[in-house]
Amino acid sequence: MAAVSDWLFPTPAGLWCAPGGFAVDPARPVDRAVITHGHGDHARPGHGHVLATPGTLAIMRARYGEGAAGAMQPARYGEPVRVGDVTVELRPAGHVLGSAQVVLTHAGRRVVISGDYKRRPDPTTPPFEPVACDVFVSEATFGLPVFRHPDDRAEIAKLLRSLALFPERAHLVGVYALGKAQRVIRLLRAAGWDRPLYIHGALAGLCDLYRSLGVDLGELRPATGAAKAELAGAIVLAPPSALADRWTRRLPDPVPAMASGWMRVRARARQRGVELPLVISDHADWDELTRTFAEVGAPEIWITHGREEALVHWARTHGIAARALSLVGREEEEGE
Repeated sequence: MAAVSDWLFPTPAGLWCAPGGFAVDPARPVDRAVITHGHGDHARPGHGHVLATPGTLAIMRARYGEGAAGAMQPARYGEPVRVGDVTVELRPAGHVLGSAQVVLTHAGRRVVISGDYKRRPDPTTPPFEPVACDVFVSEATFGLPVFRHPDDRAEIAKLLRSLALFPERAHLVGVYALGKAQRVIRLLRAAGWDRPLYIHGALAGLCDLYRSLGVDLGELRPATGAAKAELAGAIVLAPPSALADRWTRRLPDPVPAMASGWMRVRARARQRGVELPLVISDHADWDELTRTFAEVGAPEIWITHGREEALVHWARTHGIAARALSLVGREEEEGE
């Protein structure tokens, strides 16, 4: 039986599946691509043909318009699709709306390519589903033992306590536009915040898309144009880049906050001028990564990007063959 590495291997374009004639999350335009989710370092425009979930395709259309791809093929979760000599199936990854693991079956072997994933509950996307496989290709964004994310609800409670302490100040929360913004909104709603939330214009399009796909976000108002007095005691969501922008001058004595797994690193919070770091991540932490490896039961694990060495070492000490792929084109996002 041929080794998986004989037909699935890294190339300058990305992870290439030779018997299917496609790349997974390619870093440059290719004739045929399978896309795990809509973040820009995974879903790039210009491919000839894209296979992805309906949610991911909707995000790509919203972001790239007609340049998203020459042709788009939707596949529902759990729907097997034959591509060349490979059966492709998409299973939930729990990362953002539409995110998927890519399950490849060929020559009696099953490979699962995780894409980005998290294991925490998130009402904006179906939860991650462990899939038994022969090879598990995993991300490693937070693949160091120091990264153990706290409870999301406790981080939201920190934000609400600060609002109670400083009711005259706006609280400006930096959130990545796709996934993090909508998740933080839902966490606030679940914590009982039923007042309007104010958003930067850069978040509006994707929030509208989430709502059109059935995700209830409650009342959202544009922060631009709101009276300064109206924003006292309000929560304002904006892209992380806006925290240091002149745009913030419209806010009454804002408390700069940021929702990101990187807020575990105090130096990062200080560097960004963040007064209220909120450790809320859309990626699995160390314990969740290693638990996932145990659950999928793969005798071989490939690490695609992030903190690769520590996870490779962990796998090998637990009797699992492991290697780092070091794929190019994966960018670290402050909103992760």
